[in-house]
Amino acid sequence: MFKAPRGTADILPGEKAYWGYIEEKASQLCQLYGYQPISTPIFEDYQLFAHAAPEGTDIIKEMYVFEDRSGQKLTLTAEGTAPICRAYLEHGLFNLPQPVRLYYFTPAFRYERPQAGRYRQHHQFGCEAIGDADPALDAEVLQLLHHFLSSLGLSRLTIELNSTGCRECRPGYVEALKKYYRGYKDKLCPDCQGRLVRNPLRLLDCKEASCQGIIAGAPKITDYLCSECQEHFQGVRQYLAALGITCQLNPRLVRGLDYYTRTVFEVKPEGEGAQVALGGGGRYDNLIEDLGGKPTPAVGFATGIERIILNLKSQNVPIPPLPAPTAYVASQGKEARLEAARLVSTLRHQGIAVILASGERSLKGQLRQANSAGARYAIIIGEEEVKSKTAVLRDMAGGEQKTVPLGKIAQRLKKNP
Repeated sequence: MFKAPRGTADILPGEKAYWGYIEEKASQLCQLYGYQPISTPIFEDYQLFAHAAPEGTDIIKEMYVFEDRSGQKLTLTAEGTAPICRAYLEHGLFNLPQPVRLYYFTPAFRYERPQAGRYRQHHQFGCEAIGDADPALDAEVLQLLHHFLSSLGLSRLTIELNSTGCRECRPGYVEALKKYYRGYKDKLCPDCQGRLVRNPLRLLDCKEASCQGIIAGAPKITDYLCSECQEHFQGVRQYLAALGITCQLNPRLVRGLDYYTRTVFEVKPEGEGAQVALGGGGRYDNLIEDLGGKPTPAVGFATGIERIILNLKSQNVPIPPLPAPTAYVASQGKEARLEAARLVSTLRHQGIAVILASGERSLKGQLRQANSAGARYAIIIGEEEVKSKTAVLRDMAGGEQKTVPLGKIAQRLKKNP
């Protein structure tokens, strides 16, 4: 028997209520904040991500890479920001009034160890504000992320905030970090021994217990910020305070992608472990230039939809169910089945959600199906109803039923949906 590949999951109808709920909330809020929808392909040129992340970093090692028939090296989308920046450049969105505010839903693919809330194919909702360096924009993006998670009904959310500096001040910090970590080289986990050479900032993001004590004593990047980064970070904090958003400063917070500059943040549920950030992001002022564009400041965030759903369930947040059909049409006899099919077609063309009974089930069996489907009404057509051009309309909740002319069924259903 075939099964879904390891690290992937089928989204069955019973789960779709969560997905629809999240996507509807996200779209509504993005409209309030002035963000417009955008979609990009699920595979991109490999070089797009190679430019966004240095060779040897985790995301590059985890990507699903292949060649098409022409020999072009492609990869399944590993995260949402780089493709958005590519689209920004390719379609000349820099000619629009800046900043350009965009939001997206996308699957993302990474070959990593599956665990709760982390899949090899997962799904992201994200926002990007491209073309402005104002710290007010950092605060707006973080506010949108927090507003979104709160609007879903999630509570006890904690915001962690940091600045990772810029290309001017970060090298000095990296050297200090490397010098500190060399004293613990033999005590580092295997991944961190590699990070010390390839990508020292990611040392601070290690989740292994053996590295936690080392991280606690590491130098703080906020002690190495240049005057411009200090001013920007102060501005972000002032705007967040003005918006009534409380943040915990975490001078060792870094993000898993290497293009972030200055502001970085994560939103987590209180009392959970270090790996359960529901969303995070920050500023990436160099990425578009690295992809071949002009220097363009930008800031954004991404959330993991599967991880959000896990937290909605753990917090017992009530989710609106998927819409149930208004009516279920049951029938008995060949002529009645034809009449039922005609009625169902008429009702659907008038915008009424209705299910047509199929198979050779008894009337009792059909009514059980109507109840299982959550239909408000059952419409019953038998031989006598065919002759009189009527149908029996039964209220499934109370059991009351009336005989109604076929031509007035739609009117009755619209009156009492």
